[in-house]
Amino acid sequence: MVSSQDQKLIDEIKALAAKVNLDIAGAKVRRSSSRFCLGVEHGDYNGTELFGVGTDRFIWMAYKPNGTHKMRLYSGNFPDDGVVEFELGRVPDPQSAEMADTWARFPCGVDFILRREGLPLDKGMDAVLIGNIPGGGMSRSASLTLNLILSALDVNGIAAPDMMQVVDLAQMVENDYIGSPCGKLDQIMIAFAKAGMGTHYKPADRSIEYVPLGAGADDFRIMVMDTGTVRPGLEKSTYKIRRAECEELVAKARQAGFKISCLADIRDKSLFDQIKSRFEQDASHLVARMDYIYNAQKRFYEMMDAWKAGDIETVGRIFRQDGIGLRDDYVISGPELETMCDIVRTVPGVLGERMLGGGDKGAAGALVLADSAETAKQAVDTAYPRSRPAFADKYAVHTCKVVDGIKLFEDVL
Repeated sequence: MVSSQDQKLIDEIKALAAKVNLDIAGAKVRRSSSRFCLGVEHGDYNGTELFGVGTDRFIWMAYKPNGTHKMRLYSGNFPDDGVVEFELGRVPDPQSAEMADTWARFPCGVDFILRREGLPLDKGMDAVLIGNIPGGGMSRSASLTLNLILSALDVNGIAAPDMMQVVDLAQMVENDYIGSPCGKLDQIMIAFAKAGMGTHYKPADRSIEYVPLGAGADDFRIMVMDTGTVRPGLEKSTYKIRRAECEELVAKARQAGFKISCLADIRDKSLFDQIKSRFEQDASHLVARMDYIYNAQKRFYEMMDAWKAGDIETVGRIFRQDGIGLRDDYVISGPELETMCDIVRTVPGVLGERMLGGGDKGAAGALVLADSAETAKQAVDTAYPRSRPAFADKYAVHTCKVVDGIKLFEDVL
């Protein structure tokens, strides 16, 4: 069944296709969600377990074979780029300067990676897409990449690998072609998202477990507060620096004889204290990154128990504590993000708040009791434009539901 929101966006896609003369009559429409991470933010590349949900901010893409060997795609979110067109198998080199500032790096990256990994595309497609995912913090790039991969494989009659392999391919597009050092958190939380459920990922065996919220939980909402700032991509942000710092500390610790492969291996208090004592004087900033991951892992299991018990207040409290750690120990937040957090923290019924995603800019998030959601939004509408006048006409507040990550519509065009 097509919801009113889906129908509205499908109608917008029709209008966009007519505007740029792309034929999408009879096309399929794939919808991919955003995500909201409850823990551990920045834990994926550090080896921690992960937990989050899919949220109802989406990318919709109408696509169909075009009978050529060319990809022709148009994004309603990036109209200045016009129709992106390229011959399959003939894309710019990875991380080339000509691709750095255009969204075309994503479809080109999909073609490059699929070919490299033994899934070459030889049938082109026409596609028109539009989305309402904020530009930072809710994984717009992962949503787009997953959508492109699944749709291109469909057009070419290539059976998609299992979804975890699709996640791997999506990460390769961002890591190897675009140069973004992302982990797999975003892709996993979107690819496996299920309405009404939390998604628990265990890296030890790459398994997924769906975890329902415990009975009796207070009615709550997920709020995402887009600061209006423009985050240029993980490859150009502090995220890249933080990942390198974590890897640097692991390398130093291994060289000193500590048997770890990632920061998530540091769970024992004695081991934590030994590594901290060994490196705190000469590399205090690296130790601070370890502090965040160590304490976030401890909180993670408490948060999981609270979710299963329906104790959403404890989930919110831990979400807030994680935000303080991201701000003070991981130093990955930004001034506009913290302004959003400071504002909603003053509102009764806001259970927890913190920055989302890669950091620096983008969006912050909050867990809010349902009857306080409108009050929290009003607080942002009053205070944020005064505190950040440069973004007074750019910010937005989204109240989100937990949804399926990937959905395909047929016979709608």
